Amino acid sequence: MREFIVEADGGSRGNPGPAGYGAVVSDAATGETLAEAAEYLGATTNNVAEYSGLLAGLRAAHELDPQATVHVRMDSKLVVEQMSGRWKIKHPAMKPLAAEAARVFPPDRVTYEWIPRERNKHADRLANEAMDAGQRGEPWSASASRAALDTPAARPVTPEPSGPSGPSAGGADATVSRAEAGSTPAGKAADDVRAAQAVATPGTETAAARGPAAATTPSSGWAPADMGPPATFVLLRHGETPLTPQKRFSGSGGSDPSLSDAGREQAERTAAALARRGTVQAVVASPLARTRETAGIVAARLGLEVSVEEGLRETDFGAWEGLTFAEVRERHPDDLNAWLSSPDAEPTGGGESFADTATRVAATRDKLTAAYAGRTVLLVTHVTPIKTLIRLALGAPPESLFRMELSAASLSAVAYYADGNASVRLFNETSHLR
Repeated sequence: MREFIVEADGGSRGNPGPAGYGAVVSDAATGETLAEAAEYLGATTNNVAEYSGLLAGLRAAHELDPQATVHVRMDSKLVVEQMSGRWKIKHPAMKPLAAEAARVFPPDRVTYEWIPRERNKHADRLANEAMDAGQRGEPWSASASRAALDTPAARPVTPEPSGPSGPSAGGADATVSRAEAGSTPAGKAADDVRAAQAVATPGTETAAARGPAAATTPSSGWAPADMGPPATFVLLRHGETPLTPQKRFSGSGGSDPSLSDAGREQAERTAAALARRGTVQAVVASPLARTRETAGIVAARLGLEVSVEEGLRETDFGAWEGLTFAEVRERHPDDLNAWLSSPDAEPTGGGESFADTATRVAATRDKLTAAYAGRTVLLVTHVTPIKTLIRLALGAPPESLFRMELSAASLSAVAYYADGNASVRLFNETSHLR
């Protein structure tokens, strides 16, 4: 039975941005190059480009010999771990590519190995050639390619004790714990640099997206360094309104108050603090007046536009809108007790339950992490959406919402990684208001 080595890579200049992939099929015994593939993909993400390269490499190997065994080498720990069945695939754009790749060969005939980027130069250069050609408006040409000339032949397959490898399970939805992900040398290195990362780390391109001479971008949290920068949400609660000091329920079903003078001052102080950090790349706000006004003040200082996202609105508190907690306790004691006891309970008058809010916020989170992959975005929103994002990131129970204090114009932050995991970076920071 023949054995092939497939080396694959993909990159995106902007993540998402102009993207391409490269793949090489070699003879496992001799290292001889048997096939090359590369293609410009248009605008997409780095991870989608990497999966596209894997799929192209497996298909090229299958055309050479559908009965062969295949050893895949990639410098993307994300793809290697997911295709080996150790990490779960959550990104909707990657699931069908991973499923298709798992079907090219029987799972027991494919193994995966992570290799350093410097050992994946052939596929990397093919990917960059494809991106260069695409940005010129031309298809990649195998006859014009210099990737094979500029890189050594693939080394024969030998055990690699330092790299994560394993059989393809075909079921890319298997999970791995964060402790397991952080136990590799790459994960440890990423953990070491985590403390050096600011709460609002600006998104940057990954190394594969910037050409052969680019340096690797360190990542944060438990994610390995080659996973790429996370989508970082800096969460800003709006400034005070006339209802805030009175601690009245103020959701999306009430009077929609604007900021008070104190609230506008808080927004100005927040804007100055974020301008000093210089890391926010986009501003997204809830559609309510107080969040749009807060976002407008901050965005003007940062020189950015404000996008409005309906999913960031506050919970609808029904008949409780405008009332204090004590007033609700007096008027609707049974409804309040039920609401405090169950996330499925709605406020009096058909408001929105915390369970419904969580469903909406989770969908909005997924939408925004896909849209702002690798970037830092300021989300200007409300108490419940921010607490919900923190709760979901921590995997905390719904009752944790009642155990968090969130001040007006406070800053929190969560980083979201390509494997679907999250890391809370900051909570209820108010030093900028003093």
